[in-house]
Amino acid sequence: MADDTTPVEALATALIAARHSRAPMPRDEADRLAGMIGPEGAYGVQRLVCEAFGPVAAWKTGRKRVADPVIAAPVLDGGLRASGASFSTAELSACGVELEIGFRLDRPLPPFDAADFETLARDCVTPLAVIEIVDGRIDGFMDAAPLAKLADNQSNGGLVFSTQVDEGTLDLTEPEVRLTFDGREVVTGRQKVPGGDAFSVFLAFARMVGDHCGGLQLGQIVTTGTLSGLPFVAPGTVIEGWISGLGPVRTAFVEAAAGDGQDAAMSGQRSSHGQRSS
Repeated sequence: MADDTTPVEALATALIAARHSRAPMPRDEADRLAGMIGPEGAYGVQRLVCEAFGPVAAWKTGRKRVADPVIAAPVLDGGLRASGASFSTAELSACGVELEIGFRLDRPLPPFDAADFETLARDCVTPLAVIEIVDGRIDGFMDAAPLAKLADNQSNGGLVFSTQVDEGTLDLTEPEVRLTFDGREVVTGRQKVPGGDAFSVFLAFARMVGDHCGGLQLGQIVTTGTLSGLPFVAPGTVIEGWISGLGPVRTAFVEAAAGDGQDAAMSGQRSSHGQRSS
């Protein structure tokens, strides 16, 4: 790290380089830098990475307990895909899977200080079944320090959203879910939403995100915490999820065709360069 480079800039530079090259940065270096920046510094890294690879397409949030604060982590341009779309080994080094309740913002939220804010806000969103794809730009990212993960957009690799609606009853605290890999059941039955009620998690995120990386915008989807744990899949796996009241969502992790890795890297560089020059 150069004498005039801050830890935030150094970590952002390394994560940007890892996204370009698809070669993860060393975990000990990520943890060392993350230990010097604090939570606000981690969000500062996110902003610098977003400048290089944005705009933001969706958001990852969540909390383990009701009393805990929520986090914010942007899902960057190109990572948001409709049900049925796949991710390839040219894009992901690893493919973790989290089945979640998401909310798409369809209309501007009312003022936060409105007396009936929560009631009015429910009419501004559409709940969706989503599959978050988990990947990281840090070697051994599952064991990285919490602030290193947060700086790396909480290790998100993409988000797939449902396009079908289940007309059953939606339970936002303990919905019935099903997750299968190649038709084999991995998770089934009722699962508790981390941090309590999924809509309350969304509202907590909306209140905290402010203008970070452009803030919460119309059309963006916000995830609210895994209902399935975090299993990983091998290339060639078809991933299907279902949440009662929301319906099915499907994706796959596929082997890249020859040359796809280079094409993906070049596409990322063109997007990054265009974002910085705009």
